[in-house]
Amino acid sequence: MNLAPLMAAPWLVQAHVVAALAALVLGLLQFVGRKGTGAHRLLGWCWVMLIAIVALSSIGITGVAGPGRYSWIHGLSAFTLCGLAASVFLARRGRIGAHRRSMIGLYLGALLVTGAFTLLPGRIMGRVVFGW
Repeated sequence: MNLAPLMAAPWLVQAHVVAALAALVLGLLQFVGRKGTGAHRLLGWCWVMLIAIVALSSIGITGVAGPGRYSWIHGLSAFTLCGLAASVFLARRGRIGAHRRSMIGLYLGALLVTGAFTLLPGRIMGRVVFGW
């Protein structure tokens, strides 16, 4: 692992990565922890804020489709923000099963699937983790 490509990246990319990694870990804690507790709610709000930071910061990160151009990932960011709002709404309305499915979907789609794309050759995280 070589952190040099990440350290050389703009601050927005660094903040994006830090928030995504924190959300990845916090999400795992939420999956294994007891549900419905005060701690679950507090950590859940922290997770929502981290995912919002990831999605919003991605709007300022361009280049996958060419310098200064948006790609399909930016559409996923908008979808993620809407999904976050819907997930919180579901929990507040007591629709816990739907809330659980929505949050799991956000974790898998917004973090794991898109995170996997960051490991491709030529991407910053691909260079950090694999050196390509």
